[in-house]
Amino acid sequence: MAVYLGIDIGTSGTKTLAIDAQGNILASATAEYPCYTPQPLWSEQDPDDWWKAVVTTVRKVMQLAKLKPGDVRGIGLSGQMHGSVFLDKQNRVIRRALLWNDQRTEAECREIEERAGGRKKLIQMVANPALTGFTAPKILWLRNNEPKNYAKLAKVLLPKDEIRRRLTGGYATEVSDASGMLLLDVAKRQWSRPLLSKLELDESLLAECFESEDVTGTLTKEAAAELGLTTHCGVVGGAGDCAAGAIGNGIVGTGVLSTSIGTSGVMFVHSDEVKIDPAGRVHTFCHAVRGKWHMMGVNLSSGGSLQWFRNQLCQDVVAEAKKKKIDAYQLLGDEAEKTPVGADGLFFLPYLSGERTPHADPDARGCFVGLTLAHTRGHLTRSIMEGVTYSMRDSLAIIRDLGVPVKQIRASGGGSRSPFWRQIQADVFGQKVSTINSDEGPGYGVALLAAVGCGEYKNIQEACAATIRIVRETPTNKPAAKYYDRGFPVYQQLYRSLKDDFQSIAALAK
Repeated sequence: MAVYLGIDIGTSGTKTLAIDAQGNILASATAEYPCYTPQPLWSEQDPDDWWKAVVTTVRKVMQLAKLKPGDVRGIGLSGQMHGSVFLDKQNRVIRRALLWNDQRTEAECREIEERAGGRKKLIQMVANPALTGFTAPKILWLRNNEPKNYAKLAKVLLPKDEIRRRLTGGYATEVSDASGMLLLDVAKRQWSRPLLSKLELDESLLAECFESEDVTGTLTKEAAAELGLTTHCGVVGGAGDCAAGAIGNGIVGTGVLSTSIGTSGVMFVHSDEVKIDPAGRVHTFCHAVRGKWHMMGVNLSSGGSLQWFRNQLCQDVVAEAKKKKIDAYQLLGDEAEKTPVGADGLFFLPYLSGERTPHADPDARGCFVGLTLAHTRGHLTRSIMEGVTYSMRDSLAIIRDLGVPVKQIRASGGGSRSPFWRQIQADVFGQKVSTINSDEGPGYGVALLAAVGCGEYKNIQEACAATIRIVRETPTNKPAAKYYDRGFPVYQQLYRSLKDDFQSIAALAK
Protein backbone atom coordinates (compact mmCIF):
# COMPACT_ATOMS: atom_id res chain seq x y z
CA MET A 1 0.00 0.00 0.00
CA ALA A 2 1.46 3.36 -1.08
CA VAL A 3 0.65 6.23 1.27
CA TYR A 4 1.73 9.88 1.18
CA LEU A 5 1.73 12.35 4.06
CA GLY A 6 1.06 16.07 3.85
CA ILE A 7 2.34 18.09 6.81
CA ASP A 8 1.27 21.73 7.14
CA ILE A 9 3.10 23.87 9.72
CA GLY A 10 0.40 26.47 10.35
CA THR A 11 0.36 29.50 12.63
CA SER A 12 -2.12 28.06 15.14
CA GLY A 13 -1.09 24.43 14.77
CA THR A 14 0.28 21.65 12.59
CA LYS A 15 -2.00 19.42 10.56
CA THR A 16 -0.90 16.11 9.10
CA LEU A 17 -2.97 14.01 6.72
CA ALA A 18 -2.44 10.74 4.84
CA ILE A 19 -3.69 9.96 1.34
CA ASP A 20 -3.57 6.81 -0.74
CA ALA A 21 -2.39 6.66 -4.36
CA GLN A 22 -5.84 7.70 -5.60
CA GLY A 23 -5.89 10.81 -3.42
CA ASN A 24 -8.38 9.49 -0.87
CA ILE A 25 -7.84 10.93 2.62
CA LEU A 26 -7.17 8.10 5.08
CA ALA A 27 -6.77 10.09 8.29
CA SER A 28 -5.79 13.52 9.63
CA ALA A 29 -4.68 14.97 12.96
CA THR A 30 -3.95 18.43 14.34
CA ALA A 31 -1.81 19.67 17.24
CA GLU A 32 -1.81 23.29 18.42
CA TYR A 33 0.96 25.45 19.91
CA PRO A 34 1.29 29.00 21.25
CA CYS A 35 2.21 32.22 19.51
CA TYR A 36 4.17 34.82 21.49
CA THR A 37 3.68 38.60 21.33
CA PRO A 38 6.52 40.21 23.33
CA GLN A 39 5.45 43.65 22.07
CA PRO A 40 2.41 44.95 20.17
CA LEU A 41 2.47 43.83 16.51
CA TRP A 42 5.32 41.37 17.18
CA SER A 43 4.67 37.68 16.51
CA GLU A 44 7.01 34.78 17.36
CA GLN A 45 6.99 30.99 17.76
CA ASP A 46 9.35 28.32 19.04
CA PRO A 47 10.44 25.88 16.28
CA ASP A 48 10.65 23.10 18.89
CA ASP A 49 6.87 23.39 19.24
CA TRP A 50 6.48 22.76 15.52
CA TRP A 51 8.60 19.61 15.69
CA LYS A 52 6.71 18.23 18.68
CA ALA A 53 3.46 18.83 16.80
CA VAL A 54 4.81 17.02 13.72
CA VAL A 55 5.78 13.96 15.78
CA THR A 56 2.41 13.94 17.56
CA THR A 57 0.30 14.30 14.41
CA VAL A 58 2.27 11.84 12.26
CA ARG A 59 2.04 9.17 14.95
CA LYS A 60 -1.68 9.90 15.40
CA VAL A 61 -2.37 9.61 11.66
CA MET A 62 -0.44 6.35 11.46
CA GLN A 63 -2.53 5.01 14.33
CA LEU A 64 -5.89 6.23 12.98
CA ALA A 65 -5.27 4.87 9.48
CA LYS A 66 -3.70 1.65 10.84
CA LEU A 67 -0.62 2.11 8.69
CA LYS A 68 2.66 0.22 8.80
CA PRO A 69 5.96 2.16 8.77
CA GLY A 70 6.80 0.99 5.25
CA ASP A 71 3.45 2.12 3.84
CA VAL A 72 4.51 5.78 3.80
CA ARG A 73 6.57 6.35 0.65
CA GLY A 74 6.77 10.12 0.71
CA ILE A 75 6.16 13.31 2.70
CA GLY A 76 5.22 16.74 1.41
CA LEU A 77 5.79 19.83 3.56
CA SER A 78 3.79 23.03 3.67
CA GLY A 79 3.81 25.86 6.14
CA GLN A 80 3.30 29.47 7.05
CA MET A 81 5.42 31.56 4.71
CA HIS A 82 8.08 34.23 5.41
CA GLY A 83 8.94 33.08 8.96
CA SER A 84 12.61 33.11 9.99
CA VAL A 85 14.36 30.29 11.79
CA PHE A 86 17.83 31.46 12.80
CA LEU A 87 20.38 28.65 13.33
CA ASP A 88 23.98 28.66 14.54
CA LYS A 89 26.78 26.39 13.24
CA GLN A 90 25.61 23.57 15.54
CA ASN A 91 22.03 23.80 14.16
CA ARG A 92 20.82 25.27 17.43
CA VAL A 93 17.92 27.73 17.23
CA ILE A 94 19.35 31.14 18.19
CA ARG A 95 16.04 32.80 19.09
CA ARG A 96 12.32 32.33 18.55
CA ALA A 97 11.24 32.59 14.91
CA LEU A 98 9.71 35.84 13.64
CA LEU A 99 6.45 35.09 11.82
CA TRP A 100 4.71 36.28 8.66
CA ASN A 101 2.40 38.64 10.59
CA ASP A 102 5.20 40.28 12.58
CA GLN A 103 5.30 44.02 11.85
CA ARG A 104 8.54 45.15 13.52
CA THR A 105 10.61 45.58 10.33
CA GLU A 106 9.38 48.89 8.87
CA ALA A 107 12.84 50.46 9.13
CA GLU A 108 14.48 47.42 7.53
CA CYS A 109 12.04 47.55 4.59
CA ARG A 110 13.14 51.12 3.94
CA GLU A 111 16.77 50.03 4.24
CA ILE A 112 16.28 47.26 1.67
CA GLU A 113 14.70 49.64 -0.85
CA GLU A 114 17.50 52.17 -0.33
CA ARG A 115 20.24 49.56 -0.72
CA ALA A 116 18.53 48.17 -3.84
CA GLY A 117 18.46 51.61 -5.45
CA GLY A 118 14.77 52.24 -4.98
CA ARG A 119 11.46 50.40 -4.97
CA LYS A 120 11.34 50.10 -8.77
CA LYS A 121 14.77 48.45 -9.00
CA LEU A 122 13.95 46.11 -6.12
CA ILE A 123 10.82 44.90 -7.94
CA GLN A 124 12.90 44.38 -11.07
CA MET A 125 15.31 42.15 -9.11
CA VAL A 126 12.88 40.04 -7.05
CA ALA A 127 9.44 40.84 -8.54
CA ASN A 128 8.12 42.28 -5.25
CA PRO A 129 8.55 45.27 -2.94
CA ALA A 130 9.87 45.03 0.62
CA LEU A 131 7.05 44.19 3.04
CA THR A 132 7.26 43.86 6.81
CA GLY A 133 6.15 40.22 6.76
CA PHE A 134 8.87 39.01 4.38
CA THR A 135 12.02 37.19 5.52
CA ALA A 136 14.80 39.47 4.26
CA PRO A 137 13.73 42.38 6.51
CA LYS A 138 13.76 39.99 9.47
CA ILE A 139 17.38 39.05 8.78
CA LEU A 140 18.34 42.73 8.69
CA TRP A 141 16.34 43.34 11.86
CA LEU A 142 18.42 40.68 13.62
CA ARG A 143 21.60 42.33 12.34
CA ASN A 144 20.46 45.81 13.39
CA ASN A 145 18.88 44.99 16.74
CA GLU A 146 20.45 41.78 18.07
CA PRO A 147 24.08 41.89 16.86
CA LYS A 148 25.22 39.18 19.28
CA ASN A 149 22.63 36.79 17.86
CA TYR A 150 23.49 37.83 14.31
CA ALA A 151 27.16 37.03 14.98
CA LYS A 152 26.11 33.42 15.67
CA LEU A 153 24.02 33.13 12.50
CA ALA A 154 24.90 30.30 10.10
CA LYS A 155 21.57 29.48 8.38
CA VAL A 156 18.16 31.08 7.87
CA LEU A 157 15.35 28.61 7.17
CA LEU A 158 11.63 28.96 6.57
CA PRO A 159 9.32 27.15 9.03
CA LYS A 160 8.61 24.09 6.87
CA ASP A 161 12.28 23.88 5.89
CA GLU A 162 13.35 23.73 9.53
CA ILE A 163 11.09 20.69 9.82
CA ARG A 164 12.73 19.31 6.66
CA ARG A 165 16.15 19.74 8.30
CA ARG A 166 14.96 17.76 11.30
CA LEU A 167 13.54 15.08 8.99
CA THR A 168 16.42 14.70 6.52
CA GLY A 169 19.41 16.46 8.07
CA GLY A 170 19.76 18.69 4.99
CA TYR A 171 19.23 22.36 4.17
CA ALA A 172 16.72 22.72 1.35
CA THR A 173 13.82 24.87 0.29
CA GLU A 174 11.71 25.19 -2.85
CA VAL A 175 10.81 27.99 -5.19
CA SER A 176 7.27 28.86 -4.04
CA ASP A 177 8.18 29.45 -0.38
CA ALA A 178 11.57 30.94 -1.25
CA SER A 179 9.80 33.57 -3.37
CA GLY A 180 8.39 35.07 -0.18
CA MET A 181 11.81 35.64 1.37
CA LEU A 182 12.41 38.65 -0.95
CA LEU A 183 15.79 37.14 -1.87
CA LEU A 184 14.81 35.01 -4.88
CA ASP A 185 15.06 36.09 -8.51
CA VAL A 186 11.50 34.94 -9.20
CA ALA A 187 11.83 35.08 -12.99
CA LYS A 188 14.99 32.90 -13.00
CA ARG A 189 13.90 30.74 -10.01
CA GLN A 190 17.25 31.14 -8.23
CA TRP A 191 18.72 33.26 -5.43
CA SER A 192 19.29 36.89 -6.43
CA ARG A 193 23.02 37.41 -6.05
CA PRO A 194 22.81 41.10 -6.97
CA LEU A 195 20.37 41.80 -4.12
CA LEU A 196 22.28 39.61 -1.65
CA SER A 197 25.39 41.62 -2.48
CA LYS A 198 23.63 44.96 -1.97
CA LEU A 199 22.27 43.75 1.39
CA GLU A 200 25.69 42.36 2.39
CA LEU A 201 24.23 38.91 2.99
CA ASP A 202 26.15 35.74 2.15
CA GLU A 203 24.36 33.18 -0.03
CA SER A 204 25.64 30.47 2.34
CA LEU A 205 22.99 31.63 4.82
CA LEU A 206 20.32 30.22 2.51
CA ALA A 207 19.27 26.66 1.70
CA GLU A 208 19.57 25.00 -1.72
CA CYS A 209 16.48 25.74 -3.82
CA PHE A 210 14.47 22.98 -5.56
CA GLU A 211 11.24 22.66 -7.53
CA SER A 212 8.26 21.69 -5.39
CA GLU A 213 7.92 18.06 -6.48
CA ASP A 214 11.66 17.27 -6.30
CA VAL A 215 12.80 14.80 -3.64
CA THR A 216 15.11 16.78 -1.32
CA GLY A 217 16.19 13.88 0.93
CA THR A 218 15.05 10.86 2.89
CA LEU A 219 14.40 10.43 6.60
CA THR A 220 17.36 10.05 8.92
CA LYS A 221 17.43 7.03 11.22
CA GLU A 222 16.64 9.28 14.18
CA ALA A 223 13.69 10.99 12.51
CA ALA A 224 12.29 7.71 11.17
CA ALA A 225 12.43 6.16 14.64
CA GLU A 226 10.77 9.17 16.27
CA LEU A 227 7.96 9.27 13.69
CA GLY A 228 7.46 5.52 13.37
CA LEU A 229 8.45 5.49 9.67
CA THR A 230 11.38 4.13 7.61
CA THR A 231 14.51 5.69 6.12
CA HIS A 232 13.17 4.86 2.63
CA CYS A 233 10.58 7.63 2.96
CA GLY A 234 11.35 10.57 0.64
CA VAL A 235 10.68 14.22 1.46
CA VAL A 236 9.75 16.43 -1.51
CA GLY A 237 10.18 20.18 -1.77
CA GLY A 238 6.55 20.90 -0.95
CA ALA A 239 5.28 24.47 -1.03
CA GLY A 240 4.48 27.56 1.00
CA ASP A 241 0.96 27.35 2.38
CA CYS A 242 -0.59 29.59 -0.28
CA ALA A 243 0.83 27.65 -3.23
CA ALA A 244 0.16 24.36 -1.43
CA GLY A 245 -3.45 25.35 -0.82
CA ALA A 246 -3.77 26.25 -4.50
CA ILE A 247 -2.46 22.81 -5.50
CA GLY A 248 -4.99 21.28 -3.10
CA ASN A 249 -7.70 23.26 -4.94
CA GLY A 250 -6.46 22.24 -8.39
CA ILE A 251 -5.20 25.71 -9.35
CA VAL A 252 -2.66 24.33 -11.82
CA GLY A 253 -3.78 25.83 -15.14
CA THR A 254 -4.43 29.18 -16.82
CA GLY A 255 -7.63 31.00 -15.94
CA VAL A 256 -8.30 29.32 -12.58
CA LEU A 257 -8.23 31.46 -9.42
CA SER A 258 -8.67 30.41 -5.81
CA THR A 259 -10.08 32.57 -3.06
CA SER A 260 -9.25 31.38 0.44
CA ILE A 261 -10.71 32.91 3.59
CA GLY A 262 -8.90 31.59 6.64
CA THR A 263 -7.24 33.73 9.32
CA SER A 264 -5.82 35.69 6.40
CA GLY A 265 -7.36 35.95 2.95
CA VAL A 266 -5.65 34.95 -0.28
CA MET A 267 -6.49 35.54 -3.94
CA PHE A 268 -4.28 33.21 -5.98
CA VAL A 269 -4.16 32.84 -9.76
CA HIS A 270 -2.00 30.54 -11.90
CA SER A 271 0.16 32.07 -14.64
CA ASP A 272 2.18 30.30 -17.34
CA GLU A 273 4.40 33.38 -17.63
CA VAL A 274 5.98 35.84 -15.21
CA LYS A 275 3.52 38.73 -14.74
CA ILE A 276 4.76 41.48 -12.43
CA ASP A 277 2.72 44.37 -11.06
CA PRO A 278 5.05 47.38 -11.49
CA ALA A 279 3.38 49.03 -8.50
CA GLY A 280 4.04 45.99 -6.30
CA ARG A 281 0.44 45.80 -5.07
CA VAL A 282 0.10 42.05 -5.62
CA HIS A 283 2.84 39.44 -5.29
CA THR A 284 4.40 37.50 -8.16
CA PHE A 285 5.89 34.24 -6.87
CA CYS A 286 7.01 30.96 -8.35
CA HIS A 287 4.19 28.41 -8.34
CA ALA A 288 4.51 24.89 -6.97
CA VAL A 289 3.94 23.77 -10.57
CA ARG A 290 7.27 23.16 -12.27
CA GLY A 291 8.30 26.13 -14.40
CA LYS A 292 5.13 28.15 -13.67
CA TRP A 293 4.29 31.23 -11.62
CA HIS A 294 1.37 32.75 -9.75
CA MET A 295 0.07 36.13 -8.70
CA MET A 296 -1.32 36.55 -5.22
CA GLY A 297 -3.03 39.15 -3.10
CA VAL A 298 -2.96 38.68 0.68
CA ASN A 299 -5.23 40.31 3.26
CA LEU A 300 -3.97 39.90 6.81
CA SER A 301 -7.27 39.76 8.77
CA SER A 302 -10.01 38.08 6.76
CA GLY A 303 -11.58 35.24 8.71
CA GLY A 304 -9.53 36.66 11.56
CA SER A 305 -11.79 39.73 11.59
CA LEU A 306 -14.91 37.64 12.13
CA GLN A 307 -13.06 35.54 14.71
CA TRP A 308 -12.10 38.72 16.59
CA PHE A 309 -15.73 39.87 16.54
CA ARG A 310 -16.98 36.52 17.83
CA ASN A 311 -14.36 36.21 20.57
CA GLN A 312 -14.39 39.79 21.84
CA LEU A 313 -17.97 40.98 21.37
CA CYS A 314 -20.22 37.93 21.01
CA GLN A 315 -19.65 35.72 24.05
CA ASP A 316 -23.42 35.43 24.54
CA VAL A 317 -23.65 33.95 21.03
CA VAL A 318 -20.83 31.54 21.82
CA ALA A 319 -22.68 30.41 24.99
CA GLU A 320 -25.97 30.00 23.09
CA ALA A 321 -24.25 27.99 20.34
CA LYS A 322 -22.67 25.74 22.94
CA LYS A 323 -26.09 24.99 24.44
CA LYS A 324 -27.53 24.25 20.99
CA LYS A 325 -24.40 22.25 20.04
CA ILE A 326 -23.86 24.26 16.87
CA ASP A 327 -21.16 26.62 15.62
CA ALA A 328 -21.36 30.22 16.85
CA TYR A 329 -20.49 31.35 13.33
CA GLN A 330 -23.72 29.75 12.12
CA LEU A 331 -25.79 31.83 14.55
CA LEU A 332 -23.96 35.01 13.56
CA GLY A 333 -24.38 34.18 9.88
CA ASP A 334 -28.11 33.55 10.34
CA GLU A 335 -28.49 37.02 11.88
CA ALA A 336 -26.43 38.61 9.10
CA GLU A 337 -28.45 36.90 6.37
CA LYS A 338 -31.62 38.61 7.64
CA THR A 339 -30.11 42.06 7.05
CA PRO A 340 -30.15 43.82 3.65
CA VAL A 341 -27.36 43.65 1.08
CA GLY A 342 -24.87 46.35 2.05
CA ALA A 343 -25.85 46.22 5.75
CA ASP A 344 -27.90 49.42 5.43
CA GLY A 345 -24.86 51.50 4.50
CA LEU A 346 -22.45 50.08 7.09
CA PHE A 347 -18.86 49.44 5.92
CA PHE A 348 -16.08 47.52 7.68
CA LEU A 349 -12.37 47.96 6.91
CA PRO A 350 -10.68 44.66 7.92
CA TYR A 351 -7.26 46.11 8.73
CA LEU A 352 -6.97 44.70 12.26
CA SER A 353 -3.34 43.66 11.67
CA GLY A 354 -2.40 46.41 9.27
CA GLU A 355 -2.74 45.43 5.62
CA ARG A 356 -0.66 43.93 2.85
CA THR A 357 -2.62 43.95 -0.44
CA PRO A 358 -2.98 46.40 -2.02
CA HIS A 359 -1.84 49.01 0.51
CA ALA A 360 1.25 47.48 2.18
CA ASP A 361 0.44 49.59 5.23
CA PRO A 362 1.31 48.26 8.70
CA ASP A 363 -0.33 51.37 10.22
CA ALA A 364 -3.78 50.67 8.71
CA ARG A 365 -6.45 49.97 11.35
CA GLY A 366 -9.79 48.21 11.33
CA CYS A 367 -12.97 50.24 11.64
CA PHE A 368 -16.72 50.35 11.14
CA VAL A 369 -17.86 53.34 9.07
CA GLY A 370 -21.48 54.44 8.78
CA LEU A 371 -22.85 53.21 12.12
CA THR A 372 -26.32 54.41 13.12
CA LEU A 373 -28.75 53.61 15.94
CA ALA A 374 -30.63 51.38 13.49
CA HIS A 375 -27.75 48.92 13.10
CA THR A 376 -27.89 45.57 14.88
CA ARG A 377 -25.38 42.82 15.56
CA GLY A 378 -26.54 41.21 12.32
CA HIS A 379 -25.60 44.34 10.42
CA LEU A 380 -22.16 44.35 12.06
CA THR A 381 -21.60 40.70 11.15
CA ARG A 382 -22.72 41.23 7.56
CA SER A 383 -20.54 44.31 7.17
CA ILE A 384 -17.51 42.33 8.35
CA MET A 385 -18.18 39.58 5.80
CA GLU A 386 -18.76 42.13 3.05
CA GLY A 387 -15.70 44.19 4.05
CA VAL A 388 -13.44 41.14 3.96
CA THR A 389 -14.81 40.20 0.54
CA TYR A 390 -14.34 43.76 -0.74
CA SER A 391 -10.73 43.58 0.45
CA MET A 392 -10.25 40.46 -1.66
CA ARG A 393 -11.89 42.14 -4.64
CA ASP A 394 -9.09 44.71 -4.37
CA SER A 395 -6.69 41.92 -5.38
CA LEU A 396 -9.01 40.51 -8.02
CA ALA A 397 -9.34 43.94 -9.66
CA ILE A 398 -5.54 44.29 -9.92
CA ILE A 399 -5.17 40.78 -11.35
CA ARG A 400 -7.82 41.50 -13.98
CA ASP A 401 -6.25 44.90 -14.80
CA LEU A 402 -2.91 43.19 -15.47
CA GLY A 403 -4.56 41.02 -18.11
CA VAL A 404 -4.46 37.72 -16.24
CA PRO A 405 -7.55 35.71 -17.28
CA VAL A 406 -9.95 34.61 -14.51
CA LYS A 407 -12.37 32.12 -16.04
CA GLN A 408 -13.17 30.21 -12.86
CA ILE A 409 -13.12 31.07 -9.14
CA ARG A 410 -12.76 28.30 -6.57
CA ALA A 411 -13.50 29.10 -2.92
CA SER A 412 -11.77 27.43 0.02
CA GLY A 413 -11.03 27.98 3.70
CA GLY A 414 -13.56 28.70 6.43
CA GLY A 415 -15.35 31.26 4.26
CA SER A 416 -16.23 28.58 1.71
CA ARG A 417 -18.08 26.43 4.26
CA SER A 418 -20.76 29.07 4.80
CA PRO A 419 -23.33 29.12 1.93
CA PHE A 420 -24.13 32.71 2.89
CA TRP A 421 -20.49 33.86 2.66
CA ARG A 422 -20.06 31.97 -0.62
CA GLN A 423 -23.01 33.94 -1.97
CA ILE A 424 -21.47 37.22 -0.82
CA GLN A 425 -18.26 36.25 -2.66
CA ALA A 426 -20.13 35.41 -5.88
CA ASP A 427 -21.98 38.73 -5.66
CA VAL A 428 -19.01 40.96 -4.73
CA PHE A 429 -16.74 39.33 -7.34
CA GLY A 430 -19.53 39.39 -9.94
CA GLN A 431 -18.67 35.84 -10.97
CA LYS A 432 -19.84 32.33 -10.16
CA VAL A 433 -17.94 30.67 -7.28
CA SER A 434 -17.20 26.94 -7.17
CA THR A 435 -16.15 24.57 -4.39
CA ILE A 436 -14.41 21.22 -4.77
CA ASN A 437 -14.58 17.76 -3.23
CA SER A 438 -11.79 18.43 -0.68
CA ASP A 439 -11.27 21.36 1.67
CA GLU A 440 -8.05 20.10 3.26
CA GLY A 441 -6.02 22.77 1.46
CA PRO A 442 -2.23 22.93 1.97
CA GLY A 443 -1.78 19.49 3.54
CA TYR A 444 -3.63 17.84 0.68
CA GLY A 445 -1.69 19.84 -1.91
CA VAL A 446 1.73 18.78 -0.63
CA ALA A 447 0.60 15.16 -0.17
CA LEU A 448 -0.18 15.22 -3.92
CA LEU A 449 3.26 16.75 -4.58
CA ALA A 450 4.79 13.87 -2.61
CA ALA A 451 2.87 11.39 -4.77
CA VAL A 452 4.21 13.08 -7.90
CA GLY A 453 7.77 13.18 -6.59
CA CYS A 454 7.66 9.48 -5.74
CA GLY A 455 6.46 8.54 -9.23
CA GLU A 456 2.75 7.97 -8.60
CA TYR A 457 1.80 10.58 -11.22
CA LYS A 458 3.60 12.08 -14.23
CA ASN A 459 3.15 15.65 -12.97
CA ILE A 460 1.00 17.69 -10.59
CA GLN A 461 -1.50 18.53 -13.33
CA GLU A 462 -2.18 14.83 -13.82
CA ALA A 463 -2.45 14.31 -10.06
CA CYS A 464 -4.99 17.13 -9.65
CA ALA A 465 -7.04 15.97 -12.64
CA ALA A 466 -7.27 12.50 -11.11
CA THR A 467 -8.24 13.59 -7.60
CA ILE A 468 -10.00 16.99 -7.63
CA ARG A 469 -13.46 17.82 -8.97
CA ILE A 470 -16.04 20.60 -8.59
CA VAL A 471 -18.99 19.59 -6.41
CA ARG A 472 -20.91 22.85 -5.94
CA GLU A 473 -21.44 26.14 -7.77
CA THR A 474 -22.85 29.39 -6.40
CA PRO A 475 -24.19 31.67 -9.14
CA THR A 476 -24.16 35.46 -8.87
CA ASN A 477 -27.30 37.25 -7.63
CA LYS A 478 -27.47 40.05 -10.20
CA PRO A 479 -29.26 42.70 -8.08
CA ALA A 480 -26.80 42.14 -5.21
CA ALA A 481 -23.85 42.25 -7.61
CA LYS A 482 -25.14 45.55 -8.99
CA TYR A 483 -25.26 47.01 -5.46
CA TYR A 484 -21.72 45.82 -4.66
CA ASP A 485 -20.42 47.34 -7.89
CA ARG A 486 -21.64 50.69 -6.52
CA GLY A 487 -20.36 49.99 -3.01
CA PHE A 488 -16.85 48.85 -3.98
CA PRO A 489 -15.53 52.31 -5.01
CA VAL A 490 -16.89 53.70 -1.73
CA TYR A 491 -15.04 50.98 0.19
CA GLN A 492 -11.82 51.80 -1.69
CA GLN A 493 -12.16 55.53 -1.03
CA LEU A 494 -12.51 54.98 2.73
CA TYR A 495 -8.88 53.78 2.99
CA ARG A 496 -7.65 56.74 0.96
CA SER A 497 -9.63 59.11 3.18
CA LEU A 498 -8.31 57.58 6.41
CA LYS A 499 -4.72 56.79 5.46
CA ASP A 500 -3.17 59.86 7.10
CA ASP A 501 -5.35 59.39 10.17
CA PHE A 502 -4.15 55.78 10.49
CA GLN A 503 -0.56 57.06 10.63
CA SER A 504 -1.47 59.60 13.31
CA ILE A 505 -3.23 56.91 15.37
CA ALA A 506 -0.27 54.57 15.04
CA ALA A 507 2.10 57.33 16.17
CA LEU A 508 -0.04 57.93 19.27
CA ALA A 509 0.12 54.24 20.15
CA LYS A 510 3.93 54.05 19.97
